[in-house]
Amino acid sequence: MKLARPAILAVDGGNSKTDLALVSAGGELRALVHGPTVSHQQVGMQAGVARLEELAVRAARDARLDSSSRPLADLAVLCLAGADFPSDVRSLARAVRPLKLAREVAIRNDGFAGLRTGTNRAWGVAVIAGSGINCVGIAPDGRMASFPAVGDVAGDWGGGEGVGKEGLAAAIRGRDGRGAHTRLEELVPRHFGFRRPINLTYALYRGRIPESRLRELAPLVFEAAGYGDPVARAIVDRLADEVAGMAIAMTRRLRLVRLDVDVVLAGGIMRNRDRPFYERIERAVRNVAHRATIRRVAQRPVLGAALLGLDRLAGEHHDAAETRLRAVFGA
Repeated sequence: MKLARPAILAVDGGNSKTDLALVSAGGELRALVHGPTVSHQQVGMQAGVARLEELAVRAARDARLDSSSRPLADLAVLCLAGADFPSDVRSLARAVRPLKLAREVAIRNDGFAGLRTGTNRAWGVAVIAGSGINCVGIAPDGRMASFPAVGDVAGDWGGGEGVGKEGLAAAIRGRDGRGAHTRLEELVPRHFGFRRPINLTYALYRGRIPESRLRELAPLVFEAAGYGDPVARAIVDRLADEVAGMAIAMTRRLRLVRLDVDVVLAGGIMRNRDRPFYERIERAVRNVAHRATIRRVAQRPVLGAALLGLDRLAGEHHDAAETRLRAVFGA
């Protein structure tokens, strides 16, 4: 027996993975599926849209829906990496429209899913550090802002790839004498099955290992920092300063400095347990925004995408629905 169509189709599409959830208006999780990135910046628009439809079909089947009967939901909230500029949002909207995923489709940058996951308010600031890094914010009056988040050309540094590249550079320089010795000289090449850092450099140069895999080194940098390695600690401190700097800039931009703003830290990098890293961020942020609260996100940001959908529907039992959905995700 096929069941009634869910209210919300929620997507958190990052640069390395995608989660898609089907949720009822009452906060019941009907289906949750995982897959590779659908970002047009990573795989192209056509491939990204095809992957998105594959995930939607899988979720529909898990929810005992007829995947060929469209729309699949009343509202689709697509929080996607690569939705950085208004032109991106327009292009994505045109590309997904033929899929007929929902009666209404809302597209936002994936950072807003992380923000809503980490706060029960409709406003706040979030720094998302996954493969890359971004910061988004919403003011109490609904004003929204974000950074371009398109890499070096936008002044960005951080995230898994940025930290990984710095870890490799430190390993190379420590080994060849240009820099201080560091545990990374052993940890970095060993991760890829090499004895020396230069072997990894050569493999990257020859295309045997894609540069995108350097994000895998980020946890090793935190590991070395935790053992007291000063070179690794300097990289971690730089990331903490970058995170704090983005959060501070956003609170100023949206005029939140004097408010009790939630500053949410989300993304794969933020799953580390390095206490000095978080303490450094909090000190810097609270030095400017004295009433700010730092909140770390452990749940999948697709939760936030679904909550944005509940906010938009604004049903009679919204609070109960949010509580129910958060309980499912362990929040």
